[in-house]
Amino acid sequence: MTELAHFPADADPDRVHERLLADGAVILDGVLTPDEADAIRAELDPWVQATAPGRDGFTGFRTTRTGALAARSPLCRDLIQDPRVLAQCDRLLLTACERYQLHLGQVIRIMPGEKAQSLHKDRWAWGTHLKGLEPQLNTIWALTDFTRENGATRVVPGSTGWPDDRRADPAEITQAVMSRGSVLIYTGSVVHGGGANSSDADRVGLNITYALGWLRQEENQYLACPPEIARTFDPVLQDLLGYAMGSYALGYYSPPTAPGADPEVVPPNYALGRRAGGSSRGSAADLAALNGDVRGG
Repeated sequence: MTELAHFPADADPDRVHERLLADGAVILDGVLTPDEADAIRAELDPWVQATAPGRDGFTGFRTTRTGALAARSPLCRDLIQDPRVLAQCDRLLLTACERYQLHLGQVIRIMPGEKAQSLHKDRWAWGTHLKGLEPQLNTIWALTDFTRENGATRVVPGSTGWPDDRRADPAEITQAVMSRGSVLIYTGSVVHGGGANSSDADRVGLNITYALGWLRQEENQYLACPPEIARTFDPVLQDLLGYAMGSYALGYYSPPTAPGADPEVVPPNYALGRRAGGSSRGSAADLAALNGDVRGG
């Protein structure tokens, strides 16, 4: 059984990326202090406590999943933009898109008595239609210690290239045991699943994931964090939520206003009051990138 590699929070991004490609998952230790992890948990706890458990074996009868992190938690907005994570997004995702986006943000609480989740690949959110590329990068931020007893995420290192019908042998499965404040980084193609919680306390983690900018998001960010909330955010976060063109001619809209009140075609950030810069159908850089791809340049 291959154990997951642990790196310090300030590890060289290229070293982390190399191991991520090899195993499909790595752990960054001590990215948050225990006090910072506790503060995030306290900020989100009212919503977590009000969330009902899942209604099937996959989502978990003793597991809650609480979303809309960007709208509900100012502290989580910084985590979504964490440069160490985005450095891995840059390396993994920008080979297949002009820009990536937030795919999902939720608190996963595995309560005592929960059974192990079935092993799966997160890329199956789009079915098994995508072949030959990695569509997403995922993180789980530990807000409690992750132990073998309380349901630390199960991972199958080296499984990223497996066929969709390949099943893991028990000896191939390890667990992402890590201390509070650490971060599990894993790809959309690695086989994994939540662990069983045989302890007497909750296992709590933040699942923040990113996907290619031309794919539909698992969590609809435009409803989870609508323009009236998102317009107050830093432009980098706005773009990550999806208030940006996915590439040239991908994501524009026509404002449903009175005739002549607004331009006919505008980019998504127009809804946030960002009215300057670039073509309504994407920037000059987007168009140049598209032309280069089409011409093989």
